[in-house]
Amino acid sequence: MIGQMLAFMNGSIEKFGLLSDGWRAGVLIFLLVLGTATVAFIVSRLILAIENKFKSTKNKWDDAFLHAARRPVVAFVWLQGVYWAAEVAHHFSDAEVFKANGTVLQIGFVWVLVWFLFGLVKEVEKVLTSPIKMRKPMDYTTVNAISKLLRAVIIITAVLTALQTLGFSISGVLAFGGVGGIAVGFAAKDLLANFFGGFIIHLDRPFKVGDWIRSPDRNIEGTVEHIGWRLTTIRTFDKRPLYVPNAVFTTIAVENPSRMTNRRISETIGIRYADVHSMQKIVEEIREMLKNHEEIDSNQTLIVNFLAFNASSLDIMLYTFTKTTEWVRFHEIKEDVLLKVSDIIESHGAEIAFPTRTLHLPDGVRLSGEAREQGEARSEGSKEAPESRGESEQGGQSAGDKA
Repeated sequence: MIGQMLAFMNGSIEKFGLLSDGWRAGVLIFLLVLGTATVAFIVSRLILAIENKFKSTKNKWDDAFLHAARRPVVAFVWLQGVYWAAEVAHHFSDAEVFKANGTVLQIGFVWVLVWFLFGLVKEVEKVLTSPIKMRKPMDYTTVNAISKLLRAVIIITAVLTALQTLGFSISGVLAFGGVGGIAVGFAAKDLLANFFGGFIIHLDRPFKVGDWIRSPDRNIEGTVEHIGWRLTTIRTFDKRPLYVPNAVFTTIAVENPSRMTNRRISETIGIRYADVHSMQKIVEEIREMLKNHEEIDSNQTLIVNFLAFNASSLDIMLYTFTKTTEWVRFHEIKEDVLLKVSDIIESHGAEIAFPTRTLHLPDGVRLSGEAREQGEARSEGSKEAPESRGESEQGGQSAGDKA
C-alpha cells in the first residue's frame, strides 16, 4: 500500500519534470511529516474531548483508559508517520540504515504498548485507592504491590518480545538467564533476600503504609511511610527516617499497635492501713464509676479489687479498657478516671498512701541512770529556754514603753 501511494505521488510530481529525485524525496518527506503532525494534533484533541465528555459519566474506568491512551496513541501516529518518511527516503536511497525500518517500527510499537500499559496500571491504581471514586477503597499497600508486579511482568514480556524481534532466540536467552541466575543469586543473595522479604510483607500484610509498628527484638518503632522491594521506610517519633531491609522482618517479631481494638488502663492504687474499714465501699464505688463511664468499654474485661497488703499501703487493682485507640484521647480519659478515683477515696475520709515507717519500742525498755539524768537535764533546759525568751521579750516591751 505504501509503495502504491509512493508511486502515485512520485509519478504526479515527475510528470511535470520540474524536480530532481532529491527534491522530490524532500517534498514527499515534508508532506508526510506535515500530515503526521496534523493527524497527531487532531487525534490528541479528539481523545481529550472524549475524555472530558466521559468525566461526567458514572463509569470511572473509561476515564482511566482514555487518559492512559492519549499520549501513547499520539506517539504511535508519529511512529507510523516517521516510518513512512523513512520508507520514502529508502526508495530514493540505498543506504543500509533504512533497511532496519521494519524492525524499528516493531520495536517502537512494543515501546508504545508498554507506555500505554504502564499508564493504565497507574490510573487503575489511583481509582482503586481513591476514597472519592470508590465507596470502599482498597488498601494502598496491596494495590501498590499488585501494580509493581504487573509492571515487572510487562517489562519482562516487552524485553523478550524485543529480543525476538531483533533476531535473538528466546529459548537461548532463557537458558542463559537460568545459568546466569544461579551466579547472580550467589553474588546478590542479600538483595534477593530483601526482595523476597518485601514479597512476604505484601503477601502476609503484617503492616501497611501508615501503620505504627514496633519490634521487641530490635530498636524499631515508628510509622510506616513506604514499603519497597528492598527497603521499608519508617518515620520514627522524633521525625527521623529509618530504613529497614525487608529481610529483617522475616526474622524478628513485629508488633502493630495501629490494629489494637482498645487501649488498656492498668493501675495499682494504695490507701493507708488506717482506712481499711472503707476499703470495700471505695472498691465498689470505683467499679460502679468505671461501668458508667462513657469512654470505658464495658464489654471488655473490667477489674477493680482489693489486691494485696503492701509494705506501706493497701493496694487496689484497677484494670479496664477505653473505647478509643487514639493516643492523645486515651491519656485524657486516663487522667479523668484517676481524678475520679482520687475524689472517691477522699469522699470516704481516706487518703492515698505513700511510703512510711513506724518504729515500735517494747514496754520493758528502760534507760540507764546517767542517760535518764542527762535526758531530764536536756528537757529542763528546753523548758527554761522559752521562759527566758519570754522574759527577754517582756523586758524589750517595757523598755520600748519607757522610750
